Amino acid sequence: MISNSANSIFEASITDYHVKDHVDTPINNPYPKDKLEHLLYLKNWIDTVQWHLEDIIRNPSIDPAEALALKRRIDSSNQERTDVVEYIDSYFLQQYAEVKPLGSASLNTESPAWAIDRLSILALKIYHMRVEAERTDATPVHIAACQQKLSVLLEQRKDLSAAIDELLADIEQGKKYMKAYKQMKMYNDPSLNPVLYQQQTGGNNEA
Repeated sequence: MISNSANSIFEASITDYHVKDHVDTPINNPYPKDKLEHLLYLKNWIDTVQWHLEDIIRNPSIDPAEALALKRRIDSSNQERTDVVEYIDSYFLQQYAEVKPLGSASLNTESPAWAIDRLSILALKIYHMRVEAERTDATPVHIAACQQKLSVLLEQRKDLSAAIDELLADIEQGKKYMKAYKQMKMYNDPSLNPVLYQQQTGGNNEA
C-alpha cells in the first residue's frame, strides 16, 4: 500500500525536521534519488519548512523587510512543492504506462500525486495538533478541543489513505486512467506576471 509507505516517510521527515526545528536546517534525505521514497521525503520536507515559514511570517511584530523576504521564500517554496508533485505524477505515469484503460475507464478528479500532497499536509496537521493536545500549559478547554480535532484529522488521514490506494489500484487495473496537467503557475514567471514583464518593458507603453 503506497499510503502506508508515504505516511511513514512523512512522519519520519517531520520528526527529522523537529530535531533542530529551524527553517534553515539542511535536508538529509535518506533515500536514493531515483526512488519514489526520495520524492516523498523531499515533498514533506518542503511542506514542513514552509509550514514554519508561514508561522513566522504571521508574527505581528515582524520587521516588514523580513516579512517581504519570507514572502518571496514562500513563493519559491510553493513552486518547488509544485515541481515535486509533478515529478511524483511523472513516476506514476511511467509506472502505469503499459496499462491499457478499459472502455469504461474514467478520469479521477485529481491525480495521485496531488492526493498524496494532501496526505503530506495532513501529516503536518496531525503532528502539530497532537503537540497542542499534549500541552501542559494550556487550559483543559483548549486541550479537549485539540483532542477532538486530532481525532477528526486521524480519521481524515485514514479515509484519504484508503482513497489513494484505491485510486492507484484502479489505475493499475485499467478502471481509471490518469492525466498529469502542469500547474502553470504564473506569478513566478517573468513572461507571465504583468508586474514583472511591465518592469522589463518599461511600463505599459501607453501613448
